[in-house]
Amino acid sequence: MGAKSDATPAPAAFRRALKELLAASWRPELVVTEMPAPQRIAPFSAAITADVMVGDEEVGSGRLVLLHDPAGNAAWQGTFRCVTFARADVDPEMVTDPLLASVGWSWLLDALAGHDASFVAPSGTVTSVSSESFGTMADEPARAEVEVRASWTPQLTDGAGLGAHLSAWGELLCTTAGLPPLPAGVVPMPSRRGR
Repeated sequence: MGAKSDATPAPAAFRRALKELLAASWRPELVVTEMPAPQRIAPFSAAITADVMVGDEEVGSGRLVLLHDPAGNAAWQGTFRCVTFARADVDPEMVTDPLLASVGWSWLLDALAGHDASFVAPSGTVTSVSSESFGTMADEPARAEVEVRASWTPQLTDGAGLGAHLSAWGELLCTTAGLPPLPAGVVPMPSRRGR
């Protein structure tokens, strides 16, 4: 994971960030695994996916892609970029709330601020969808979900400092799924479930 397809060795800054990504401690509700990273967006990339579990029930999911272009990217305003997707089922009445999109966006910004994760150039969308089944599927319950797609440029020092962004991402996933943030000063215990 994380190398260019032409086998160019990864720069030290990316290797340092990748080490933080793979060694991260996650909230016990998160089951985090590595996944193949997109290869054409940046010279170097890594990706993880997570399920938010409460007991045996998945209540949300998401993925995080870490991109690195040693030459920099003007749109990113830096050499690294975090790209995320977070999704969770919500109460169908929430979907009709006109404030849901701005509240969903604040979940990301509040999580980054709450973990002192310095960043620039945030962008993204918040989508809420409801669906109701008809005909032979009429017995299916109505569903509603919220989806946050976002990206930001983490302010890292030679690739170090990604941990705060990872903690914020974990909080975003849990908040999207309706779980409260961990109280200040509480450190998540490493999960024994899949990595």
